[in-house]
Amino acid sequence: MSKNKHGRPIRHATERVLNFLLLGGMVAGLSYRLGGQGRVRVVRQDVEVKGGRRLPQPLRIGFASDFHAGPTTHGALFDDLLLQVERERPDVLLLGGDYVSFDAGNVQALAAFLRRAAVLAPLGAYAVMGNHDVWNGRETIERVLRDAGVGVLVNRSVALPGPFDEVSICGIDDPWTGQPSARDAFAGAGPVRIYLMHSPDGLWRLEGQHFDVGFAGHTHGGQIALQNGAPLFRPSGPVSRDYCYGRYDIPGNGPLIVSRGVGCAGIPLRLNADPELLICTLR
Repeated sequence: MSKNKHGRPIRHATERVLNFLLLGGMVAGLSYRLGGQGRVRVVRQDVEVKGGRRLPQPLRIGFASDFHAGPTTHGALFDDLLLQVERERPDVLLLGGDYVSFDAGNVQALAAFLRRAAVLAPLGAYAVMGNHDVWNGRETIERVLRDAGVGVLVNRSVALPGPFDEVSICGIDDPWTGQPSARDAFAGAGPVRIYLMHSPDGLWRLEGQHFDVGFAGHTHGGQIALQNGAPLFRPSGPVSRDYCYGRYDIPGNGPLIVSRGVGCAGIPLRLNADPELLICTLR
């Protein structure tokens, strides 16, 4: 058991009950076959770099988040996501955290996806941690990510290879359950900055830093939504409640794009909130 589970006995007990009720993933399998976990879609965004700066060519960024490997998400969903990554072939792939539900060991269900997806992105794949990862044992999850060839960005930045060497990916630890430091995440970053965070509350932790485009998950777009996409349930957090899904203009910065993510948390059901791979072209 992770040391974080010792500090949260009520949540751990609830997860054990849910795991029992979900029959170790059998309910998720049935939900997937009946279409209850949605269909992986590709959502596209275009972002223009401001301030007279220019990229040598458009940069295609893939972003996927909130996998929740475990009894709430059927593993076939990750195969469906991989098919979309293979079709789209983004230049760089970013992963937004919450790789597991209930137990860090469930990350093994993601290992094949991570290995293949990391190879498909010629400029690399990079990841941050989410609250479920911190709760359930981040060390195990980070090791699987690194073994798959994914760079883990915990309050640090990395410059992309040429011809995009002026572009930096700046990743922050989970805004509430981790130990986030935007100053460390942006230290030494290049002139074009991509802010990678688990939840939109990364804006709350920005500490005056500047970014050209930001990516977040965590909210699942409500996971259960009305036909018009309005979420029935909004997550906690001062920013996540308002920035639940879509693109938001951030004063003094570039846009923040919030994804619905991929997997399911709590219950193995998505309604009017299909899983998605975000493809953002930075021009």
